[in-house]
Amino acid sequence: MKKTRFSRIYVEITNCCNLRCAFCPGTRRPLRFLAPSDFARMASQLKEYTDYVYLHVMGEPLLHPALREILDLCDANGLRACVTTNGTLLPTAGETLRHRAVHKVSISLHSMEGNGRTCLEEYLEGVWDFCRRGEMIRCLRLWNLGGADRRNGEILTFLRNKLGRDPLGESGVWPGVWVLGERLFLEQAERFEWPDLQAAEAGVEFCQGLRTQAAVLVDGTVVPCCLDHEGDIPLGNLLEQPLAEILAGPRARAVYEGFSQRRPTEELCRRCGYATRFNR
Repeated sequence: MKKTRFSRIYVEITNCCNLRCAFCPGTRRPLRFLAPSDFARMASQLKEYTDYVYLHVMGEPLLHPALREILDLCDANGLRACVTTNGTLLPTAGETLRHRAVHKVSISLHSMEGNGRTCLEEYLEGVWDFCRRGEMIRCLRLWNLGGADRRNGEILTFLRNKLGRDPLGESGVWPGVWVLGERLFLEQAERFEWPDLQAAEAGVEFCQGLRTQAAVLVDGTVVPCCLDHEGDIPLGNLLEQPLAEILAGPRARAVYEGFSQRRPTEELCRRCGYATRFNR
């Protein structure tokens, strides 16, 4: 497999979360936080392969007690950080995200469907307060169409009241994205089925795994993409091997070539509901 610069690499800084959402498969892996010293070792390699690190696979990044130190390390290595959060901790921890290394914050509004304990209005006010004062790209996500989308109407009504107009009235530069303000967007997408070794084969032919992206789990395990939430396709460990060696390994090469031939080699890839959209 030829060496490439990825458009993004996911780094799971924690697999701990404060919610249990209906759409999220969770993980059976031991719960932990990535030590800043280990992130520093990773960042020194990742900067040779990408400009953007997404601090998420499983877990809630705002739970990490050393998030600011991790963002400092991103800045020191010339990496732009993108953070995906469920948004519940923005009122208390959101200021950490106003770090100059942060390029984008994505807020999964659809997380509220599976978490009735939290008052929706209070939650949305906290999210809106963060968004109205942000300078980085802010994306509000409703990735639940055709699934757990019962509360979407209430969310859109809230946004309509804040904006004074229909939030779905102005399209963005690509389908499914609406402009709400300066560097503030609303994203809508269909709910998808996470890959699962127990699921039926989905007819997958192609994926961007190891082409535009790769992922590193909290223990250093490198996997082809951000949807391998259990580390079922371990390619190597970034805390033990150089990334160049991992990407040149036989399993990584087989994954890449399999997708090139539209014949996925890994069972998990063949059972991924998300990757079927690349068949279109």
